[in-house]
Amino acid sequence: MAATLDEESPPKPAFANEEDPLAEERLGYVREVGSQAVWSLSSCKPGFGVERLRDNIMDTYWQSDGQLPHLVNIQFHKRTNISQIYIYTDYKLDESYTPSRISIRSGTNFNDLQELQVIDLTEPNGWVQIPIKDGNVKSLRTFMLQIAVISNHQNGRDTHMRQIRVHAPCGGEGKHYPLELFGKFGTVDFQKFATIR
Repeated sequence: MAATLDEESPPKPAFANEEDPLAEERLGYVREVGSQAVWSLSSCKPGFGVERLRDNIMDTYWQSDGQLPHLVNIQFHKRTNISQIYIYTDYKLDESYTPSRISIRSGTNFNDLQELQVIDLTEPNGWVQIPIKDGNVKSLRTFMLQIAVISNHQNGRDTHMRQIRVHAPCGGEGKHYPLELFGKFGTVDFQKFATIR
């Protein structure tokens, strides 16, 4: 697996659409850190803002409203290890709104962003995994990530992104603790204590 911490495993292809980011989270290899960040967008249509990117519903989406490039800014309060980003797109539903070229940038703030990589997508359908590396190291420590949509399929002007998940490696070399080891968390007793009143 690409997100595992052991060095022996071969890297996965960068864009395997059958990927499920929740599976790696459940296995304990990575944790989702997007909830620890402040998210902002370059533009959005009313009712199709950043909350749609983070609602875990594949039928909702962020829709940009303006000129390219369209930007998703993810700012962390402290330097955070990032190992991969997952973006959910659906070319069959979105057609010309689907991104075809994405740039991933990193830095401490808007003024010093450096481009890490540019990804070309061909009619993506499902989760797109983007590994984030700092040279030979398997993760990147950063204050800010920026996902820039440089172009869309069929020269579309606005873009749709359905979900974005940001993963950090779990601590410890080669150690992971699957949630399944601790039992099911869907019981009535657990649900009583799942929220703070």
